[in-house]
Amino acid sequence: MTEPEIDYAAVFQTLPGMVALLTPDLTFADANEEFLRGAGRTREQVIGHRLFDVFPENPQAGGSGGRDLSASLQRVLATAERDAMALQRYDVQSSQRPGEWEERYWSPINAPVLGPDGRVVLIVHRVEEVTELIVARGAPDGSRTRILEAELYTRARELQEVNERLRQAHNREREVAVALQEAMLPGPGDIGHHRAAVRYRPAVGALNVCGDWYDLVDLPGDRIAVAVGDVVGHGLHAAGVMGLLRSALSAASLVADGPAQALEVLGLYARSVTGAENATAVETYVDWDSHTLTYSSAGHLPPALLHVHGDVEFLDRATDPPLGARPEHVPRPQAATGFTEGDTLVLYTDGLVERRREDIDTGLDRLTQALTRHRGSDPEALADAILLDLLPPGGATDDTPSSSSGSETPHGMRGGPGGRRPAVDRSPFVATAAR
Repeated sequence: MTEPEIDYAAVFQTLPGMVALLTPDLTFADANEEFLRGAGRTREQVIGHRLFDVFPENPQAGGSGGRDLSASLQRVLATAERDAMALQRYDVQSSQRPGEWEERYWSPINAPVLGPDGRVVLIVHRVEEVTELIVARGAPDGSRTRILEAELYTRARELQEVNERLRQAHNREREVAVALQEAMLPGPGDIGHHRAAVRYRPAVGALNVCGDWYDLVDLPGDRIAVAVGDVVGHGLHAAGVMGLLRSALSAASLVADGPAQALEVLGLYARSVTGAENATAVETYVDWDSHTLTYSSAGHLPPALLHVHGDVEFLDRATDPPLGARPEHVPRPQAATGFTEGDTLVLYTDGLVERRREDIDTGLDRLTQALTRHRGSDPEALADAILLDLLPPGGATDDTPSSSSGSETPHGMRGGPGGRRPAVDRSPFVATAAR
């Protein structure tokens, strides 16, 4: 038996609650009959028009309904997660008496609709009108009912104010964490006689400052080390742990025989650092004399080598568990591969390629296609193009870095006279190095 076809357009129009669909620029794409009835508007007055043009805020109400609604919708776009709002007063212009406002109270919920690439393509804006409950027109003044309703509204407003103060506090913490990250990460400059350029884009959302990092180390001979890593967790603590691990790996890289030994030292050190458990890192030594890339990974996504002819090779033959994941010390694996003039090495973090409810291979395929599409670009242009192609329009919800070696964002290196460059992902940042 075949399943009966469902007319979802008809279902939407007959939903008993007030529901509208908004595009990412907050234009009405559709609204059901109950929404139009409750709002006192026709389809022609709503569909194709921007939300705040159709429903401007009452300038005489003295409330914050419009600002709060706008903030909720922007959070949905930025995080791709549902946002439930506290009870709101949001007056509506009378459709029968121009120039007059009707006192209205609403309980809104905004939810994202995601496209195949994980980006928000629509916002489901559902509202429940509670005006009669709050105003209680039928109850005598001073009655128990009116007092309880007023108390309910007061407590809802207080709760919203508390939430707003918490958001502001998280925003301040995020600013401090971002400043700490940027202070500890190397900036643009010379890496030996190789030139590096870095771009860093912190994750969006007050709670999502992460511990993604990258490093570029000048080694003896015509060699450099490029590394990226990711600390589990968010906030100031994760940023501090990131700084400790980056510094330790940088020092170990100068004396280690190769990236595997450097990561072994880092893994032993990570056991003594609270919050460093299960952090990931990948490091690549780039040797221009032998045209060899030597690499090792501690649970991190594999670097990508973009060959000059357009093929992409993932360096995944030396992958081991994250730092501190094993109860006993075990030597880490190491592998090597050759490169030719014009090849590009890309290191990145998961913020660049991972999406909710999507297999990681899909994200890696997107990265492969983007690298192939932009092959031949110079390192700085390639890093910008990768971020533009792969990051959601509202920004990443985790840090994404990119650099001339690696980290959790595109890291690219261009080899030979044209230079060499790496890329990283997660909190978007990009660094490149050139000859």
